[in-house]
Amino acid sequence: MNDFNYDLLVIGSGPAGESAALNTAKRGLRTAIIEDRPAVGGGCTHSGTIPSKALRHAVQDLVRYNSNPIFRAIGEQRRLSFQQLMQNADTVIRKQVGMRSRYYSKNRIEVHTGVASFIDRNTVSVLLPDGARETLTAEHVVIATGSRPYRPEGIDFNHPSVFDSDTILTMPNTPRRVLIFGAGVIGCEYASIFSALGVKVDLINTRSQLLSYLDDEIADALSYHLRTQGTVIRHGEEFEGIDYSEHGVTLHLRSGKRLQGEALLWCNGRTGNTDQLDLQAAGLEADSRGQILVDDRYETTVPGIFAAGDVIGFPSLASAAYDQGRAAAAASRGKEHTRHVDDTPTGIYTLPEISSVGASERELTEARIPYEVGRAFFKETARAQISGEDVGMLKLLFHLDTLEILGVHCFGAEATEIIHIGQAIMKQKGEANTIRYFIGTTFNYPTMAEAYRIAALNGLNRLTRY
Repeated sequence: MNDFNYDLLVIGSGPAGESAALNTAKRGLRTAIIEDRPAVGGGCTHSGTIPSKALRHAVQDLVRYNSNPIFRAIGEQRRLSFQQLMQNADTVIRKQVGMRSRYYSKNRIEVHTGVASFIDRNTVSVLLPDGARETLTAEHVVIATGSRPYRPEGIDFNHPSVFDSDTILTMPNTPRRVLIFGAGVIGCEYASIFSALGVKVDLINTRSQLLSYLDDEIADALSYHLRTQGTVIRHGEEFEGIDYSEHGVTLHLRSGKRLQGEALLWCNGRTGNTDQLDLQAAGLEADSRGQILVDDRYETTVPGIFAAGDVIGFPSLASAAYDQGRAAAAASRGKEHTRHVDDTPTGIYTLPEISSVGASERELTEARIPYEVGRAFFKETARAQISGEDVGMLKLLFHLDTLEILGVHCFGAEATEIIHIGQAIMKQKGEANTIRYFIGTTFNYPTMAEAYRIAALNGLNRLTRY
């Protein structure tokens, strides 16, 4: 028995922190979490993934209602304000907080509410809401403080028309025109949400195409559908300045364009939440974006201190963060072999969704790997016709000789669910990891999963010898 208060002290209660704490506590070790919000869940629950996806779901339901001829026969189209739609998110947040609070109570994980800062590598000071301080010690520490939207100097985020991806959720009114600077995942998601609400959207992209890491065909499909929804996409632009007024903002771009909007959503990058941790006291430092360097076991340059989740940078996904937290906790216990999370599928919650795993056509071409393509268009599946969600496709990339599945890409309704079938098969060995698996498997009918059989047959039909 050592003299520390805890075996593991976790700073932050988002997905990475929660999984690290639970993994340790379930093995009978003394565990505690420090959270600077009044309620657990971190940014993921309160200002990120959960509220934005709940908002998206509410918008999707509204669009389905307004576009379904059955409902049109019994009433007029409905219009709901941004804040009315956010009520769905508030309900989900309360459920998430209650559920997670029970996790900690059930597993006897102590939760300390306050702002953490290091005194040394094993000692952390917590500034409590009432101004008092308490000191906690631990044999090991996991930093899981997450990230926040990057706010460059020169932009007045206190102006009522200027928002980032956290504060946009508190926007009091539905704007008629919104400017979105930054066409990454968050920018594209909000562009599709606002466009679906009938808001005029200008999506300003600093690069030459949307989400260049996606398969080109999928990225092109996203661009097409955003434009058909009314989004104006402006590629290759750079920020110059902003004029503010009581009615909104005017965004000046270096290309000479002047764009006016009632609201500006700035979502061009994120910053790790490390500025209040006093990392130097523990022998650590963060980079210019507040991120902490870790090794394959999620241990920092200081032995005994680990980090996981958004605070370590890429891929900055809640799904990856949860697995990283578990791995960090296992490493802190001395487990020799831990999982390094490097196979996370992409999940983008635009309208429609996008998800992918494995290589893209561009990557396979550059690597000179012989491959073929199999496609299934949702409009040709019975389930999509029944649900009215007939926009999209499933795309399989497979090796020309071995038939091994090399990549799965999906655009359309439930893409983030559908992708996991392909991901699971790609993990298998031998014949189980070939396109023939989908030919030899009977799928329920009608289902969206049936698209795998259709895509596999489409791909095999391209190979004359089969």
